[in-house]
Amino acid sequence: QLQASGGGLVQSGDSLRLSCSASDRTFGANTVAWFRQAPGKERDFVATISRSGGLTYYADSVKGRFTISRDNAKNTVDLQMNSLKPEDTAVYYCAARGGGYGYTQAREYTYWGQGTQVTVSS
Repeated sequence: QLQASGGGLVQSGDSLRLSCSASDRTFGANTVAWFRQAPGKERDFVATISRSGGLTYYADSVKGRFTISRDNAKNTVDLQMNSLKPEDTAVYYCAARGGGYGYTQAREYTYWGQGTQVTVSS
């Protein structure tokens, strides 16, 4: 079971740090990703990190501003979001899948958290 937290209301240019925690000790065996969904839009890929944390991949829209990281000892994956823009406003979800790194489609992930709202005002 995954739980996302850390969302909130911020101004353009501010930073937020989202966290995804898992109660399962096997969390470290899963590739984890963050997705986001704005009202009326599809759920879009944001970033993913490999099981070891050694590999990361980002959507072009967040590259250079967002950083994904993980601490397998604590069963957490974080998303540091800097230089936030109004277009980053969405519900952010963390997701996990066994094995396999580099997947960017929501349908390829098995486990999902409940989402956390991020709102960036201009």
